[in-house]
Amino acid sequence: MASDKPTAESILQSIPEPEQSTPRRGPAPVHLWNPPVSGELDMRIARDGTWIHEGTAITRKPLAQLFAGILRFDDDQRYYLVTPVERWAIQVEDAPFVAVALEVGGEGREQVLRFTTSLDDSVEAGPDNPIRVVVDPETQEPSPYVRVRANLEALINRNVFYELAERAVEHEVDGKTCFGIWSKGTFFPIDGTHVAH
Repeated sequence: MASDKPTAESILQSIPEPEQSTPRRGPAPVHLWNPPVSGELDMRIARDGTWIHEGTAITRKPLAQLFAGILRFDDDQRYYLVTPVERWAIQVEDAPFVAVALEVGGEGREQVLRFTTSLDDSVEAGPDNPIRVVVDPETQEPSPYVRVRANLEALINRNVFYELAERAVEHEVDGKTCFGIWSKGTFFPIDGTHVAH
């Protein structure tokens, strides 16, 4: 009896050809695709950004990039791999991406922070791609994030967060002084004392 469980290969086969042949061209237009939920796929993204399928890490970066290109976070607060004909739920331990590098251009309020993820996505923090920091109430450990696209965020790794902290300045937000960072004319608190909206 054949298994009806999806495989990575079967999902990839349902992606239109242009997306299959050029995985780094950018994300697929998943916002235009609205198939019904097909079920849950045995796939997860670990906190360090590793994609794991059926218990085995996906070590080929182009394959992980291809899956990342069809990833979507829906209103039901779940992550899905979406094609024109299928929508499979997957597990994400923290954020689907990890920001591993930072480039800074300019200075002061006009500086631009450009993050690169472990899957080579590049994003400039700003009004459309905010930085936010969540502080664990028990451990007081900060978890910093930057929006990559749509509702998908990257966890900013520790080394990159330290680089941000070195550039932090004081600024008043809602009548309260906090430490944060400027990018594209927007101030982002990073000290965990202010919750960004």
